Amino acid sequence: MKATAIANTNIALIKYWGKRDETLFLPMNSSLSITLDSFFTVTTVEFCKNFDKDVFFLNELQATDKESNKVFIFLNKVRDLAGTNLHARICSENRVPTAAGFASSASGFAALAAAATRALELQLSEKELSMLARQGSGSACRSVYGGFVEWQKGIQIDGKDSFAKQILSEKSWDISILSVLLVAEPKKVSSTEGMKRTVKTSPFYSGWLSTVEKDLEEAKEAISSRDFEKLGIIVEANAMKMHATMLGANPPILYWQKGSIDVIHHIHKLRSEGIYAYFTIDAGPNVKVLCLPKDEKIVYESLLSLTDVQEVIICHPGSGIKYLE
Repeated sequence: MKATAIANTNIALIKYWGKRDETLFLPMNSSLSITLDSFFTVTTVEFCKNFDKDVFFLNELQATDKESNKVFIFLNKVRDLAGTNLHARICSENRVPTAAGFASSASGFAALAAAATRALELQLSEKELSMLARQGSGSACRSVYGGFVEWQKGIQIDGKDSFAKQILSEKSWDISILSVLLVAEPKKVSSTEGMKRTVKTSPFYSGWLSTVEKDLEEAKEAISSRDFEKLGIIVEANAMKMHATMLGANPPILYWQKGSIDVIHHIHKLRSEGIYAYFTIDAGPNVKVLCLPKDEKIVYESLLSLTDVQEVIICHPGSGIKYLE
C-alpha cells in the first residue's frame, strides 16, 4: 500500500491571514493564489502491517519531533477516513526553502494528503482532497489545483464549505512570477504564531477583514479579463495591508529585512521606467515579483543586481496534484 504524489507550492495573490478555527484550519477570509511550476514537494507514503510506528523522513533525514508530530496528527485524519490503524513510512523531498515564506507547508501537506489517500485507495474528489489538505496547512488546499485558485472561506462550523477551486487553468494566462530569495533560513515567527498574534492583538485587523473580500472580487475580475496592471495594483496593496496588520500586533511582527525593502523600492523604480512589475510578500522576508513574460528577462537581470539578492527563480503558473506510479 504505497503511493507517490507531487504537489506544487502556490503564492497567494489575495492573502489568507488569520483562522476562525485553529483545529480545522478555517480562515477568517477567502483568498486567491497562483500555483507555481518551479517549487514542489514529492512525497511517498507506504502503509504496512509490519510497521510498528510512523516514521517521517524529510529530505532523506529523519525529521524532528516537531515536524513529525504535525505529519502524524494529519495522518491520523487520513486513517480515520479509511478506517485503518496501519502505521506508515513517509518520505518527502522538499524542493522549496522550508519555512522561509515560500509556502513549503502548502506543497508539503497537499502532497502528503494526495499520497496517503492514494496509498489507502480512498477515492476522493479534488474538492474532498482540498478539504483534507486544508487540515494540515490552510494554503495546502489551494495546491491541489493548478493555475489560479480561490479558497472559499465558508461559514459552516464543520468546515464542509471551506475548500479551494480552480478559477483559471495554468495554460489560460501565462504570467511570470519571479521568486526573489533573500534569506533561506526558517523564519523566527511561524505563520501560525503570526496569525494568532495578529488576530488577537492588532487594532488594524478589523480593517483587513473589511476590505479583503473586495480585493478578492476585483482580483477575480482582473484575472477574468486578463488585466495584468489592475491585478498587480490589487495584489501589491493587499500584501501591504496584510503586513500592516502584523506591525500593529503586540509585540509587532516584522518579517521584512533590508533586502525586502530594497526589492520593493526597485520594483517602484522599474514601474517609473515603464516596466509593469508588481511585488507581493507572504509571511517571510522573501519577495515575489509579478511581470509579463515579455519583461521577464529585464526584471530578472535587474533583481540579480541588488546586493542582498541571493537568487531569483523564474516561475510560471503550474499544475495541480500529480501521481507517480
